[in-house]
Amino acid sequence: MFGSRSKTEMVTEERALRGRDRAMEVSEKHFILGTPLTDPFPEEMVKAYFALGCFWGAERVFWQLDGVYSTAVGYAGGFTSNPTYEEVCSSKTGHAETVMVVYDPDKISYRDLVAKFFESHDPTQYMRQGNDIGTQYRSAIFTCSDEQQAIAQEVATTYQIRLKESGFSDIVTEITPFTNFYYAEDYHQQYLGKNPAGYCGLGGTGVSCPTGVL
Repeated sequence: MFGSRSKTEMVTEERALRGRDRAMEVSEKHFILGTPLTDPFPEEMVKAYFALGCFWGAERVFWQLDGVYSTAVGYAGGFTSNPTYEEVCSSKTGHAETVMVVYDPDKISYRDLVAKFFESHDPTQYMRQGNDIGTQYRSAIFTCSDEQQAIAQEVATTYQIRLKESGFSDIVTEITPFTNFYYAEDYHQQYLGKNPAGYCGLGGTGVSCPTGVL
């Protein structure tokens, strides 16, 4: 039993739901871009993982960028194997709603992706984005290399200065090495492409994020 544990309190590995071995089945092609939704991707492509609230709107932010080859939504940063959406929404998996971004580094940089991430939501909100409340809505960057980790930290430090100047509080974004990503159910993939009038709760601070080095 989990009792009255708050939805904004991270579950421990010992208390997390167990999950299952079988992965979610998703479409072969991206609904908007027409590119593959799963591996193998072209070897020159690079992956990045961002959590910034409800993944419906978050995924659309990235698929619209020139240089992004493919995107997919799923669950990352938690403990439960191949969770369902309902399990993630229970805050008993430790996962955040996450967008996998597959991009061409010759056309768009990781630094630019991180800047877009920060500008597209409010990274000062703890375990929520607007009215979406819970650990699955937390702000997080899951980095796939030491280089990505360093760039994400650097951009966050620069953006923190801009936010402070604009009256915002501290950034609470979790910047941590990538551990897992489980695809969400197929109906979540490119949801706002399939349902243009669908819900999108994302809202940035209105403060631009510089990509240059301090």
